[in-house]
Amino acid sequence: MPRLADKVAFITGGESGIGLATARLLVTEGARVHLAGLAKDKLMAAATELGAGAVDWSVTDVTEEDQVIAALAQTVDRFGRLDVIFSNAGIAGDIKPITEYPADVFRRVLDVHVLGAFLVLKHGLPYLAEGSSIIINSSVVGLTADAGIAGYATAKHAQVGLMRVAAKEAATRGIRVNTLHPGPTDTGFQRDIEMTATGAPAERAAQLFDAMIPMARHASPDEIARAVLFLASEDSSFVTGITLPVDGGMRI
Repeated sequence: MPRLADKVAFITGGESGIGLATARLLVTEGARVHLAGLAKDKLMAAATELGAGAVDWSVTDVTEEDQVIAALAQTVDRFGRLDVIFSNAGIAGDIKPITEYPADVFRRVLDVHVLGAFLVLKHGLPYLAEGSSIIINSSVVGLTADAGIAGYATAKHAQVGLMRVAAKEAATRGIRVNTLHPGPTDTGFQRDIEMTATGAPAERAAQLFDAMIPMARHASPDEIARAVLFLASEDSSFVTGITLPVDGGMRI
């Protein structure tokens, strides 16, 4: 029996990387999925790949409340219910010391990660029934930090606070809320971060990051997707309010 048979999932940042890998896996496990993202062509391609019967999509900026409301309503109108929310949309921001970090970039990073997750939870929670699951995709730097990433690390830590409040508020309804904390993952998003951070070409930059990971490699998007599936399914039926690292030991 597929683990998400007859379930409906809403994924932000769903057109590429971890979001798309998660959509593929959830569809394989029986779910119908709404992909919310900014890249129309990629969203259309993902829906074609995964099948129009299983996937719907919308161009959605998670920092715009009316767009979040419309995307969630579209999901329920199309599929009749909502069981899983994967708040995954994100941007990297700059890599600069705090004294040089642009205030507008800092604000935008928090808007996408924190305000975006807040709006998805605010307007998604009323649709969710008992036994539903919310997963916020944070980062290993939501548990640790490093120099130069004030915007990203602050936003990822703030998502944990949001998750803990939501987990307590939703528990009486039997809804689970957790954060996921991937380490470096083999995606275009991560490659751009690594090249900016190191000033090295992609392959060399990846090697430098591998050296910081006890398991000495990047995660694949599919490995992160399997962790999302665990939190989305009944396999985690008594798991709420946790920060789940999937980082190859990087936080140690």
